[in-house]
Amino acid sequence: MVSIFGVDVPTLLSLLSFGLIFFLVFYGPRIQSFTTLGSIVKSLAKLETMKGSARATVVDYIKTTGKAGDGGDFPNRVDDIINYVTIMPVDIDPSGVIRKIEHLANTSDERIRREIARLMKGADPVSLSVAQNLVEIAGGLNMMHKVIRHYYLMGRKTHSYATLLQLQMSLPQVMEQAEELLKATDSIKSGKPIGDGVGPLVASKFIGDAPQEGIAKDTILARTTVKGRQLYVIKAEGPMGYVGQPGVAIRKVVEEMNTPLKAIIMVDAAAKLEGEDTGEIAEGVGAAIGGIGVEKFQIEEVAARHGIPLYAVLVKEGDEDVMSTMKKEIADGADRAAEAVTRTIEENSDEGDVILLAGIGNTLGVGQ
Repeated sequence: MVSIFGVDVPTLLSLLSFGLIFFLVFYGPRIQSFTTLGSIVKSLAKLETMKGSARATVVDYIKTTGKAGDGGDFPNRVDDIINYVTIMPVDIDPSGVIRKIEHLANTSDERIRREIARLMKGADPVSLSVAQNLVEIAGGLNMMHKVIRHYYLMGRKTHSYATLLQLQMSLPQVMEQAEELLKATDSIKSGKPIGDGVGPLVASKFIGDAPQEGIAKDTILARTTVKGRQLYVIKAEGPMGYVGQPGVAIRKVVEEMNTPLKAIIMVDAAAKLEGEDTGEIAEGVGAAIGGIGVEKFQIEEVAARHGIPLYAVLVKEGDEDVMSTMKKEIADGADRAAEAVTRTIEENSDEGDVILLAGIGNTLGVGQ
C-alpha cells in the first residue's frame, strides 16, 4: 500500500479531514465574519460615494439656478439642510397624535422651503420645488449611509457576527433603493413628469380648461362635469414638484363648503409585485395615498364621518419608476385609469350627483 511519511494514504486523508473539520469549527465563523465585513465595507463605500454625488448635485443645482454662490458658507448651509431632522411626537397617549404629526411635518416643510428660497434668491417656483426634491433625495441617501455605518461599526465593536449577518442580508434591498434614489436626481432636475405623477396626470385629463382655485397649500380645485355628474377635481398645483394637501382639501370641500358628495375617487401610483406589468390598473376601495399617514387619516375620517364611499384606482409601477421620468407604459396606464374613473362614476352615481376626484402624487411637470 502506498504511504506518505510512513502513513498510508487512506489514514492520511482521514487525518486531514478531521483536521479540516476542527479548523472550520474553530475558525469558520471568523472567516465568515471577515467575508461579511468585506461585503459590508464595499457597500458602505458605495453608499458614501452615492451620498456625495447626490449632495454635489444639490449644491450645483442651487448654485447655478439661484444666487447662492455669493455666500462663502453656502455648501455648509446645504449640509445643514440635508442633515435636518424631524422629531416625532410622543405617542404614549395616542389621542391627537395625528394632529401633532401634521403640525411637525408642516413646520419641517416650511423651514426647508425658507432655507432653499434664501439660498436661491430670484429662482422661479418650479426651480424651488425641484431643489426641495433634490434635498429630500440627498437627505434620504445621507440617512441610509448613517444607519448602515452605525450597525456596521456596532457589529465590529461588539464582535457580533449575528448583527453583521443581518446587515449583510438587508444590504441588497438597501442598495437597490439607494441606486434608484440617485438615478432620480437626473429625472427631478429635468423637471419632467415622474412615475409618481400619474395620479395628478389623470386628474389633469378631467380638468381640461375648467377654472381652478387654490383650496389648500400647493393644492387646487377645479369644477367640471362628466356624464351628467358634477365633478370636483383636486390635485397638487403643477408643474411644481409638490404633493399638496389632498386631505385638507377634501375636508374643506365636504365640511366647509357643505358639498353633498356621492363618492370620492382617488387615483394614485401603487407598487407592483414581481410578475405584474408596469402600467397595469387595479380598482378597489379605500384611501389611495401613501406618506406618513396624516393625509390618509384625514381622508378616511371625513369619508367615514359623512358616510361617503371611497373608491380607488391604482396604476402599478416598480420602485424604480416612482422617481424616474415617466415611462410610456405608465402614461398609457394613466389613460386606462381615466377610463376606469369614468366607469366608476357611471356605475356608482346618478346624473346630477356630485363626485370628487383626487389625483394623488408628485405633480412635477404636470400642469393643470
